Amino acid sequence: MAKNQGNKVKNIESEFKEKLVSLNRVAKVTKGGRTFSFAAIVVVGDGKGKVGHGLGKARDVSESIQKAVDEAKKNMVKFPLHKGTIPHEQKGKFGAGKVLIKPASDGTGVIAGGAMRAVLEIAGVQNVLAKSQGSSNPHNVVKATIDALAKLRSPIDIAKARGLELSKIFEG
Repeated sequence: MAKNQGNKVKNIESEFKEKLVSLNRVAKVTKGGRTFSFAAIVVVGDGKGKVGHGLGKARDVSESIQKAVDEAKKNMVKFPLHKGTIPHEQKGKFGAGKVLIKPASDGTGVIAGGAMRAVLEIAGVQNVLAKSQGSSNPHNVVKATIDALAKLRSPIDIAKARGLELSKIFEG
């Protein structure tokens, strides 16, 4: 019985996909010379509208990536997906990193650069138009993209907030 429960826990952990966004080698200069360590930015998601990011630092590459994955799983964000794209246009900001994401028709694919592409693909968005405006720093771009995704609202949520039926929202 305990083995079966253990397998369930492992399946939950393995349902998340992870993608390395950036790996940076940093040097600390000491009396004895330079000490090198690694800083990794990782994005983790389930492909169904859940995504998180993490930063891990360690002397070993694999250890820094593992730390980043663990942190990413702790700060997951859920957002609405509508037929493989996002429900509406949204801007996100973090520091000097600004992003704009727009819904796209079926078959468009993920049109985004670098760090944004990693976040959107792992999150499960299949069709989206995205533009990074401002800083190209991967830390800020990843956090701005997740900010934009977190601000998304589904039509059902908007209808509840306004106290209307779903059909009235689309009438305009």
